[in-house]
Amino acid sequence: MSALTYAQAVVIGALQGVTELFPISSLGHSVLLPAWLGGSWNELVTQGDSGKGTPYLAFVVALHVATALALLVFYWRDYIAVVKALATSARTRRVETSEQRLAWLLVIACVPVGVLGLAFEHPLRVLFAKPLAAAVFLTINGLILAGGEVLRRRESATRELDQVGVAGAAGIGAAQSLALFAGISRSGVTMVGGLVRGLSHEDAAKFAFLLATPVILAAGVLKLPELAGPQGQAVLAQALVGSLVAAVAAYLSVKFLTRYFHNHTLVPFAAYCLVAGVASVIRFA
Repeated sequence: MSALTYAQAVVIGALQGVTELFPISSLGHSVLLPAWLGGSWNELVTQGDSGKGTPYLAFVVALHVATALALLVFYWRDYIAVVKALATSARTRRVETSEQRLAWLLVIACVPVGVLGLAFEHPLRVLFAKPLAAAVFLTINGLILAGGEVLRRRESATRELDQVGVAGAAGIGAAQSLALFAGISRSGVTMVGGLVRGLSHEDAAKFAFLLATPVILAAGVLKLPELAGPQGQAVLAQALVGSLVAAVAAYLSVKFLTRYFHNHTLVPFAAYCLVAGVASVIRFA
C-alpha cells in the first residue's frame, strides 16, 4: 500500500480548498486527479474498502472540516447576524426583519440535505473510489451549470436573497444533496437552485457559501471518528498539513468568487466540467 506523502497532502489540500467552492466538485477531483496521475497517487484512493473507510477518506474528512472553518472565518459577521436573528425570532416567535428571514431560510435549506445525507451517504460512498463514476457525474455537473444559466436568462425579475421563500429554500437544500455523488458540485447545484428562483449570481453564490458552511462542518464532525480511528492514525500529520493548505486555499477562493460573481456567470465552469468530464469518461471507460 502507498502511504500519503506530505507533498501529496499539500496538493490534495489545495485541490480541496479550491474545488469545494469553485462549482467543479471537490470530491470528483479528489478521485479523478489521483486516477489521472496513476501510480502511488491512484493507490491512495483504491487501497482499502471504501465502504468501511480508508486512510484517504479519513484524510479528506479533515480537509472538509478545514474548508468549513475557512468559510466560517470569512463570513463570521454574517453568521453572528444569523445567530442573533434566530435567537430574536425564536424569542418573539415572529419573523420581522430580512436578517431573520434569511436565517430561517438557511435553517430550512439545511433540513433536506441533512436528512438525505444521513440516509444515503454510506451507500453512495462505494462510488467514491470509482473514477469513471466521478467522470460521469462531473459531466452531468457541467450540464446542470449550463442548464441553470439558460433558465436564469428566462427569469424576468430578480429577487433579493431574503425573498427566496420557504419552498425555494427547501428546494435548494434538496438540490445540494446531489453533491453526495462524487463529481456533482455542492456550490454549483446550490447556485443553480438560487438562479432558477430569480437570485442574481452574486446572491446565489452568497447563499450557497453560507449554506455550505454548516452542512460541510456538520458532515465533517460526524465523520471525525474516522480520522481518530485506525484508518486516520496513519495520516494524522499529513491531515494537519493538508488541512492548513485547504483552509488557506478555501479562504482565498471564496474571496475571489464573491467578487467574480458580481458580474460573471457559471458558463466557464460549465465548459470546464464538460471538457474534463468527457475526457475522463474516455480515459477511464
